[in-house]
Amino acid sequence: MLDATLKTQLKAYLEKVTQPFEIVASLDDSDKSRELSGLLHEIVGLTDKISLREDGSDDRKPSFALNRPNGNISLRFAGIPMGHEFTSLVLALLQVGGHPSKLAADVIEQIKNIPGEFNFETYYSLSCQNCPDVVQALNLMAVLNPNIRHVAIDGALFQDEVEKRQIMSVPSIYLNGELFGQGRMDAEQILAKIDTGAATREAEKLNSKEAFDVLVVGGGPAGAAAAIYAARKGIRTGVAAERFGGQVLDTMAIENFISVQETEGPKLARALEEHVKQYEVDIMNLQRATALVPAKNAGDLHEIKFESGASLKAKTVILSTGARWREMNVPGEQEYRNRGVAYCPHCDGPLFKGKRVAVIGGGNSGVEAAIDLAGIVSHVTLIEFDSQLRADAVLQRKLHSLPNVKVITSALTSEVKGDGQKVTGLVYKDRNSDEFINVELEGIFVQIGLLPNSEWLKGTIELSNRGEIIVDARGETSLPGIFAAGDVTTVPYKQIVIAVGEGAKASLSAFDHLIRTT
Repeated sequence: MLDATLKTQLKAYLEKVTQPFEIVASLDDSDKSRELSGLLHEIVGLTDKISLREDGSDDRKPSFALNRPNGNISLRFAGIPMGHEFTSLVLALLQVGGHPSKLAADVIEQIKNIPGEFNFETYYSLSCQNCPDVVQALNLMAVLNPNIRHVAIDGALFQDEVEKRQIMSVPSIYLNGELFGQGRMDAEQILAKIDTGAATREAEKLNSKEAFDVLVVGGGPAGAAAAIYAARKGIRTGVAAERFGGQVLDTMAIENFISVQETEGPKLARALEEHVKQYEVDIMNLQRATALVPAKNAGDLHEIKFESGASLKAKTVILSTGARWREMNVPGEQEYRNRGVAYCPHCDGPLFKGKRVAVIGGGNSGVEAAIDLAGIVSHVTLIEFDSQLRADAVLQRKLHSLPNVKVITSALTSEVKGDGQKVTGLVYKDRNSDEFINVELEGIFVQIGLLPNSEWLKGTIELSNRGEIIVDARGETSLPGIFAAGDVTTVPYKQIVIAVGEGAKASLSAFDHLIRTT
């Protein structure tokens, strides 16, 4: 399964294994079991530190466990972790083999010391760029703490479990048999949910911090650039973010970031964070801003309040909270979110193999989603509000060449239908005839643009009628000492490369404000 180049790279990685361990495979006579057996034989053939047994008795087949001689970990893959999960496999091999993690020391100690018994199951798809973060975090937690057990399950391979649990979104995480969470989560986010005192301790720590010269709110490309430019000026800089990377984490292929021919969102997000960490920047993750309290007088400090109860103060603030997927806001959408209503075709598409789905939106994102899904599902219905599609001509030609795609224009999606458990269809209004039409299907992928994360600023700062923060050519807002950058602002064209430039500009403007007023 592994080509020569990949084998060479993997062999180099496996030289970092210091503690011998064994792989125990549970197999049957299926093609997938033979495929997994071949992969595992190739892996153990690259190092004398890992041995292989194929006499496992796990009910899920094919699957395999990574076992130390002292038996103090419980880490298993159910399926063949290739695609996006191959990195998860490599990291698991290294960490079980004694290679240390790069996770912060205080987080590692928190994992080791957390009390209780935790049996995690994560359902993933091989095309999901969000899933590896969850799988890798829980695998590491299982390595560090013997009371934490984890099995990563390929949902496409174990369809019976997916159907039984009504899983329609990945990653889906179960803890002790109950749904724990869906979507991207890292180790700190998982810990915040299972360690009930963590949020309070973190809030107390933030409340004790001294005021920043520049406080960046948001950790996407704009926030990362702003932090770097501020730190390079030698001033006290902080970044408070709900999740570092922002919307980039949910982006699949990136081919228009100048000087980087091709990359993926999570990879770029990690690179941004690592770049920020090269400077003296105080990064505060898992912090959702809820209020801005502007300085009342010249020389006073601005204050940002957070959902955790924390509060930070700063001489200047750069708002870069980005945007999120726009929702349809129709009956049934929230009820069936992650139960047939989805927003990431790359992540969740494989769960709808052989089924009927709809894509809402005829821009580039919608048409690309329809093209991708057409290769997986039985039929795609693309629904566009306008009288014509808005995607690039080359994408439209590809879309219309596909035999299992139907395009409906001048249509207003009006309702999501379901049976109480999952989506069964949708209703749209024909804008030409005013007729309401039912479409029977199992999945709906919403691709209708972005919504700025600015609700918490209403009544405090000047916003456009779309909710974007109004900025001038220097990134200045309606409030002195408050700047903004990226997708949350009125700057046109929501692109990563533009957000980076706007973040740098806002930071330079903030520094200019500081030297003129302090």
